[in-house]
Amino acid sequence: MKKNPIIEIFSAGCPLCHDAVELVNKIAREDCDIHVLDMTVEVIANRAKSLGIQSVPTIVIDGEVAECCMGKGPDEATLRAAGIA
Repeated sequence: MKKNPIIEIFSAGCPLCHDAVELVNKIAREDCDIHVLDMTVEVIANRAKSLGIQSVPTIVIDGEVAECCMGKGPDEATLRAAGIA
């Protein structure tokens, strides 16, 4: 398991995005480096586009879109399986 995973949460500030941030903060290991990224900022939106992100919330772990965020939204079991908890 990788030490100090970088977790990026692409958010628009909506209630669903807020729930995703809370979920990650609840289950993430202490050594996770968590960043909440505001999709209303052009440079963040461009980064999201380069990753193929088309909806929010989307969670990226070490530069890869989390499997749970590929079309159906984040869920705890998939995030845990990705090694962040």
